[in-house]
Order: sequence, then structure tokens, then C-alpha cells
Amino acid sequence: MAGPVVGVDIGSTTLRAVELDDAAKAKPTIVRAHEVPLPEGSVKRGDVIEVHTLASAFKRLWAAGGFRTKDVALGIGGQSVIVRDLTVPRMPLAQIKESLPFQVQDLLPVPVSDAVLDYYPIGENQSESGPAVNGLLIAAFKQAVTTNITAVTMAGLTAVSMDLLPFATTRVHALSSPTEGYAVHMNIGANAMTIVIVQAGVPQFIRIVPAGGDDTTRALMSRLSVSREHAEGLKRELGLSPLAHTDEQRRAAEIIHESTSELLTAVRNTLAYFASVRPGVLYDHLSAGGGAMQMRGFSVALAESTRIAVVPVNPLGAVTLSRSLRGKVSEERLQSWSTAIGLAIGGGS
Repeated sequence: MAGPVVGVDIGSTTLRAVELDDAAKAKPTIVRAHEVPLPEGSVKRGDVIEVHTLASAFKRLWAAGGFRTKDVALGIGGQSVIVRDLTVPRMPLAQIKESLPFQVQDLLPVPVSDAVLDYYPIGENQSESGPAVNGLLIAAFKQAVTTNITAVTMAGLTAVSMDLLPFATTRVHALSSPTEGYAVHMNIGANAMTIVIVQAGVPQFIRIVPAGGDDTTRALMSRLSVSREHAEGLKRELGLSPLAHTDEQRRAAEIIHESTSELLTAVRNTLAYFASVRPGVLYDHLSAGGGAMQMRGFSVALAESTRIAVVPVNPLGAVTLSRSLRGKVSEERLQSWSTAIGLAIGGGS
């Protein structure tokens, strides 16, 4: 699709949108970006709970952001998506996709009729039954897809694409730190962590972990009996560094370390599984993004845990900023736009 497109990241607490002038260009330009808060509970763990509330947020977002187009590139992830390795007999991609409903029912926890299916081919091999294609089965719950599109339509906008969120984020990671070898692309959101293992920028394995930075916040709120704002402040102030002085800070530090160690364990387990099916793989780097990367000491802990060089994702490797935005956007804010940027690039391709 030529022309401007707006990628919209539907988060648990924030609706973020980024408009690219021509998303099909090798390095498009961000011409507009805006975000609005979402009422607590309207989106939970990637699932839209209150569609009318989300539609109202889309209207506010467009009114305040001044976007020139009503074409929206959406994404889906979290609990609403299942990604599985799938090998099928070699045939044209269109035929593979047509055959999916007859091949994958045993891989899904819901009836095939309740899922939107897609297939992402990775490579070919020779199986016992003949030439075969290795790839990733993508299954999204139809209700989640419909709900997102309904909210957009109610706001007077048009959904032009629906992308898998790990694909969207890895577009930005791959352009931020390209390599011909293997790399790990990781994004930690509020309620989900995506891990994509790529070779020369091409996804080979995807895991969506139903845990994220908000788990730490909620643990602090519950165990210390503090507000969300106070819990977020403790998380930012302390992180994983040895800065605790008061009793509250020491208790908070223990909670933060405990919660964060679960994320690090999930990353290690994912890499261990991939090593069992692809032995001998060496990683060039681990590119990481998301709110947790802003937490003090997390990047160092991630590198020590995985023994892989960690680099922060840099969205300016994928896009440029318009003159009106240059010098006005912080690195933290730019990183928070990564998913929306990746969605916009995908929507324009």
C-alpha cells in the first residue's frame, strides 16, 4: 500500500500511534506520533475487554495526533495468538494456507473455525515422504481479531492490516542491528515478552511468554500495599542495582529481583530449547526493547544470564524523524514507539 499509514500499538495502559510518510520506502520517516492513556481494565494481557472504550480512545488519539490518514495497521499477540513449528509437503504458499484447517486442529486449543490461520515459510528440506517446507503456523483467535477491527471501525478508521506483534517488533530490531548470523530479538511489554530467534533477519523461532514488566509492578503493589504510581517509582528507582537503603526499599528490591528472575529464566529456557533443535548455534547479539530495558541493571543481568552481548533496539536504524520531531523525542519515548513503527512498516509493504 503506497502513501501514509499509521501503526497503532494497543497496550494495556496506553494507545500509541506512529504515522510514516511512505512505509514502503527503505527508510521511511516518522511524520506524526501520539499516544493516549487507556482506562485500567479496558485491555488485559493483550485482549480488548471494553471495545467501546477503545473506540473512544482511537477517536481521541486521531483528534489529538492530527494524523493525515485513516488507514491503520494493527497487531495482535499475547494470549490471543499461538505460534507453532509446522512442516508440510512442498506446494505453493497459497495451497499451504488453504490446507491449514485440515492439518492443524490437533495443534490448537480451540476449533479451527474459531481461529484465523496463517503460515510463514522458513525453508525447505527433504522428508521421508518427499520435499517439504518448514515454517511457522500462526493461529489468532478470531474473536480477538474481530474485536480490534470493530474498535477501529467504530472510530471511523480503516484497518488495512493485522500483523503478528513479534513480526512487527523484529522488523525494527533487524534494521536496528543487522547481522547475517543468528540473533535474538526480545521485546518486553507490560504483560507479555516476545522472543524471536532470527537468522540473517529471518524469524526461525518465536515464543510469546505471558509475563512482562507489569507483573513486577503488581507484585510490589500487592506485597507492599502501595499504589501503582509508588510501585512504578520503586521499580524505576531501584531496578536490579544495590541501591536499597530503607526497609521498604530492601523489601522492594527482593520483590523486583524475584519477579525479574522469572523473566530471565524464561529467556534461558527458550534459548535452551532452540539449542536442542538447532545445536551449535552461536548468537551475534541479543537486541532488546520494551519498558523493562529502562529498569536499572536489567540489561547487565540479561547479558550475564544469557552470555550474549545485549544491545538496545534503536528505532532510528529503521526510520528517520521528520524535521518537526528532531530533537524533541527522547530515546525512551522513541523505544516505546518500536511496535507501532514495525506495524506501520508492515502495513505499508
